[in-house]
Amino acid sequence: MNQFPVEAVRKKFPALNRTQDGEPVCHFDGPAGSQVPRRVADSVSDYLLTTNSNRGAPFPLSQHSDMRLDVAHLTLADFLGTRDPGCIAFGQNMTSLTLALSRALARTWKPGDEIVVTDLDHDANVTPWVLAAEDAGATIRRIPVRLEDCTLDRDAYRELLNANTKLVALGYASNATGTINPVKEMIAEANTVGAMTFIDAVHMAPHGLIDVTDLDCDFLCCSAYKFFGPHIGVMYGKRERFESIPPYKLRPSPESLPGRWMTGTQSHEAMIGAAEAVEYLADLGDQIATTASSRREGLMAAFMAISEHERYLSGHFLQRLREFPQLRLWGIDELDRLCERVPTFSLTYPQATPAEIAKKLAKKGIYSWPGNHYALPFTEAAGLEPEGTLRIGLLHYNTIQEVDRLCDSLTEILPKV
Repeated sequence: MNQFPVEAVRKKFPALNRTQDGEPVCHFDGPAGSQVPRRVADSVSDYLLTTNSNRGAPFPLSQHSDMRLDVAHLTLADFLGTRDPGCIAFGQNMTSLTLALSRALARTWKPGDEIVVTDLDHDANVTPWVLAAEDAGATIRRIPVRLEDCTLDRDAYRELLNANTKLVALGYASNATGTINPVKEMIAEANTVGAMTFIDAVHMAPHGLIDVTDLDCDFLCCSAYKFFGPHIGVMYGKRERFESIPPYKLRPSPESLPGRWMTGTQSHEAMIGAAEAVEYLADLGDQIATTASSRREGLMAAFMAISEHERYLSGHFLQRLREFPQLRLWGIDELDRLCERVPTFSLTYPQATPAEIAKKLAKKGIYSWPGNHYALPFTEAAGLEPEGTLRIGLLHYNTIQEVDRLCDSLTEILPKV
């Protein structure tokens, strides 16, 4: 029986009290951006009202701001599994951070070098590398997706790796199909040929514990607005990589880490909010496992409980989907493989477009997302353009009752579309 304290969790998120035509709204739009607990909004407000100052001045307000921002680096280092806060850089979002890194790395590539991307990724982990490779005269290689279960073709990946491979860009979890890629094993395989690895962990961050030290990746990016924080991106880089690769930066900006990879004045309030989102998750873990003695242990406990709750929701949703034989689920649908996916589901229906179904659900206060979800490499490979899929995304604040309401609404909607 599921013991996750979902009702207590929901009370922390004011947006979950939203109603439409007198009925509660069901948020299945989390993959596009999660809702935030009140404490995150309060932390952003508190920074702006009490600590708002630029970095590096000799007066107390700036020094207090610097201290709070240093704590934010420490907090996100805990979140991503590194002891080195200098390896944590903030930026506008994952896309901007990836474009900046790819531009810097391109200066180290030459014709004949090869860059490996996948057909299962968000385009933010494909196009930046394609553009950078074009600038350097390098060659792009693609890992194909196995459409029968929307997993990567591991054999094809191994065949792509060679002495010319300079970078492998992998998604931790697909924001379209929910597939969790075996990134640790794929990183190890890339290491055997001396290739650097970049992991897009945006879609994994709200669902599972990230450990960059255990993964042994060179770079990893995520976005706080996907894990219950404000709109800001976070990038981890191994210290030796961040120190040796010359970034595109202004002359007065610091050479020391992490400043040399944080272009311009940052959104300080968003950095504070991102750290508070991590604290929210750690405190959730502390409440579930009272033996947690550190922030990292609290995060471990939280994600163990979150994963269990989300598998419970996923299993129920997959069983109910059997009521709709004409709905196609793109991705893993076996109940004994729930550990290989996060609760993000892409659906297509032969008699209606995803946009038509999403609009009808929206009229019932059920928020879902139609389109390619910026996972254009996947929707192109699957022949799903231009309509894409109907994406249903579950997070830890969703309930079994909401899943049933969604499925009951589909029963009403689909025959009438």
